[in-house]
Amino acid sequence: MKTGLFVTFIFFLFGYANSQEEPDTTRIKMKEKQILIINHSDKDEDSDTIDAEPDKETLKHFEAHWAGIEFGPTILLSGAMKSSFPDDKQWENDPGKSFSWNLNFAEYKFKIYKNYIGLTTGLGLNWTQIGLKNNLLFANSDSLWTIQDTVNDYKKNKLRAVYLTVPLMLEFCTNGESDRGFYLAAGVIGGVRLGSSTKQVVEDDKTTNRSKTKGVYGLNAFRLDAAVKLGYKDIGVFANYNLLPLFDTDKTVGVYPLTFGLTVNF
Repeated sequence: MKTGLFVTFIFFLFGYANSQEEPDTTRIKMKEKQILIINHSDKDEDSDTIDAEPDKETLKHFEAHWAGIEFGPTILLSGAMKSSFPDDKQWENDPGKSFSWNLNFAEYKFKIYKNYIGLTTGLGLNWTQIGLKNNLLFANSDSLWTIQDTVNDYKKNKLRAVYLTVPLMLEFCTNGESDRGFYLAAGVIGGVRLGSSTKQVVEDDKTTNRSKTKGVYGLNAFRLDAAVKLGYKDIGVFANYNLLPLFDTDKTVGVYPLTFGLTVNF
């Protein structure tokens, strides 16, 4: 009886001593053998009662290919998809001085199949600039007709408009991560005009005269573009074609801008 109590006491001492060094493990040594008593507390990382760390795949944001900067030239086309306007020469713009650039600052991708297929939307700003030829001036912003300035030779003669844009595009990716592999997106981009103006620059010898006039100039309040984007990783190309005429067709013929260029995604 005394021997059993003594053994129990020895077990207790060994267990207490080891528990002071390792609170979660009790070690009892008996000659060449060792008994381990492991305490699975609530804080044990290996305990089955503790939720596993969230999988990184479930936390990964499925990024779209909308947010970024786009820039390219703009060509004005007729309803027959031609760049010539026999009866309205003012719309035969100068492509070298006509361009459009987009600052797309917000995006969201609705996942359809992982990150490979999704529906993209967001917000952006579009600046469209049309370079006019032959020193033409808008004589009246309401009736939208032009006259030719026979006195001044314009270095710059532009019609400019700013739009708030919202896309709705179906996007396909070849890689599960958005910043890798190829992507293709196609759909429409709606827009509402925020403002518009004309700008002329005249240089005489050593002086430079600039004039800027705000006005509607017959521009439609809304726009709707057919759009396509194609690229690899964060670099790509885009093309937008206005499905709605640029100007009110009650004031002039149908004019449909076509823009294409480069895009860099954020």
